[in-house]
Amino acid sequence: MIKRLISMITAASVAGCVTVDLPSYPAGVFKGSVIVLWVGEGDSSGDGKFIFIPDPRDRLVFTRPDRAQPGTVIRPAMMYTDGGSIPKIAQVFNGLSPWGYAPAYMIHDWLFVAHHCAVDGASSPGIDALQGVSFEDSARILGEAIETLVAQNQVKRRDVAAGAITAAVGSGVAKGLWDQRGACEDNRISAAHLAAAERAVPGSAQTVDSSLAPKDRISAFAPPPARVVARVKF
Repeated sequence: MIKRLISMITAASVAGCVTVDLPSYPAGVFKGSVIVLWVGEGDSSGDGKFIFIPDPRDRLVFTRPDRAQPGTVIRPAMMYTDGGSIPKIAQVFNGLSPWGYAPAYMIHDWLFVAHHCAVDGASSPGIDALQGVSFEDSARILGEAIETLVAQNQVKRRDVAAGAITAAVGSGVAKGLWDQRGACEDNRISAAHLAAAERAVPGSAQTVDSSLAPKDRISAFAPPPARVVARVKF
């Protein structure tokens, strides 16, 4: 989700065409673990195809600082992700890397996945809990999540990188992606990848949202090559 957005914004920033100021956001609270599984190669602007796997014994949870706002508690389900893929030329700059703010990216990606499934008529406890989250909220939540990573000493404050990211997710390009219909089906987890996730993290199959579960049964054959490439714990 973030891949195309940041690719455009950071490429322009590197060229000196864009100046971005990071708004001031309050910090919330992160708990749980981030586990990322590689399942295949990506395209020219990314580092591969990945699955975010919620640890069934230590689910990633982000609690917003203002409990009166929509999406107060966000608990991502298993989903495909590209992290925050950054153009290769921009990765040499401090703070600009595909996984620099991985927990925040997972929260933002899940907001898009849940929204797409909701507008396509899907319903589940995880999706229904985010019904009131608007596009503007999604950008603000990412800003809060990044600020939380700084407050919890998970990352250093890098205003240029974070500013480019929050500008990207609040752009007109992002709004076009948010408004897409028919995108829920594209996010459905394949049976083979679910089997790979279960092999890597036993019990993780239970973290798939019902709207994104495979239509076919989990293959009895060996899953495709896969390996956990990143894990962050709060």
